[in-house]
Amino acid sequence: MKAEIVTIGTEIILGSIVNSNAVYISKRLAEMGIETLYHTSVDDDFNRLKSVIEIAKDRVDIVITTGGLGPTDDDLSKEAIASALGLPMESDTKMEDELKYFFSYSQREMTLNNLKQAMKPLGSEFIPNPKGTAPGIYIKHDDKIIIMMPGPPREMIPMLDNYVVDYIKDDHIIAVKSINTIGIGESQLETDLKELNINMEGFTISTYASKGCVEIKIIGKSLDKDYLEENTNLILEKIKSKIGQYIYGYDNSSVEKVIIDTLVENNLKLAVCESCTGGNISSRITSIPGASSTFDRGIITYSNLAKVDEVGVKESTLKEFGAVSEQVAIEMALGLLSKSGSDITVSTTGNAGPTSMGDTPVGLIYTCVADKESHQVFKRIFSGDRDVIQERATNFALGNLYNFLNKKLT
Repeated sequence: MKAEIVTIGTEIILGSIVNSNAVYISKRLAEMGIETLYHTSVDDDFNRLKSVIEIAKDRVDIVITTGGLGPTDDDLSKEAIASALGLPMESDTKMEDELKYFFSYSQREMTLNNLKQAMKPLGSEFIPNPKGTAPGIYIKHDDKIIIMMPGPPREMIPMLDNYVVDYIKDDHIIAVKSINTIGIGESQLETDLKELNINMEGFTISTYASKGCVEIKIIGKSLDKDYLEENTNLILEKIKSKIGQYIYGYDNSSVEKVIIDTLVENNLKLAVCESCTGGNISSRITSIPGASSTFDRGIITYSNLAKVDEVGVKESTLKEFGAVSEQVAIEMALGLLSKSGSDITVSTTGNAGPTSMGDTPVGLIYTCVADKESHQVFKRIFSGDRDVIQERATNFALGNLYNFLNKKLT
């Protein structure tokens, strides 16, 4: 089946809010084997919304809308969509009673315009909204499905996950597997996957890149559960044989979660010394529950003086090689290793921009991973603005830490 997602609201068109609904719905549809062909956004205008729906229903099987289901005058989704389908509106007495009970139970006064939420296109069904007063709407019309959901994500997401998926799923079994990689670019990954020649009936394999990490998503659709399981495993093994050194986890696990689990399992303590990443690595690590059992400390040695005072970088090293150098990255990691007594340390130094520092270009990053037996230093030049470079440098450091641990412990 093919789908179009229509996000409704003047605030989306003006850029006042981020259109996160389309992203979430697209991912959930993909996991169900439903292909999203179009994302459309439209303001709170009756005629424009009606036109959008008329176009959408003629080119896809499922139209999913968010927004415009509230009680105010600019909430026009039901009316515009009913008009586009040639359906009159009707009031649902059961929903009226539920709304009255909700406001009475909440000890709130219900204004008359709230009864608008009990209106629906003729022949449609209400979809429960456990997080708000605006119910969703399901319509089956001329072999097309139209789903209307509220705009706030805290209402839309549980409605989609708990109710809407049951309206649009078919008898096929869907198998979804994600492979999470770091340290390899999306273009190289795509080339490697093509060389494997792993096209199989009912399966799609896609890549999604985000600031240094790439997700490989495998989606299989079949009536045969054994076929799905067997071939999902076959695809996984083929991909692992080709790019296994870049795989850090599965099913959207974060690299920091995998690192923490590895450190805890092996009773190792970690310390981090950051310059250009400004505490981002420590923040990512400490965002994981249980990090306190393995994370010793994070130090931000942003200035040259801090590098000397906090982790014992030699002034002569700074003078000869500069703060952004392989030598300084090594001395930061080894100095913190000595000072903290941790089992493993990570350091970062670099130029996140926006301007060059003498001969040091924007985006030049060094990171060093060290333990009591050895150390490795890594260099990369990243593109992008300051925020992007810092995030990519953070992922770069975490990826190198993961690989260091993986080689050390296997």
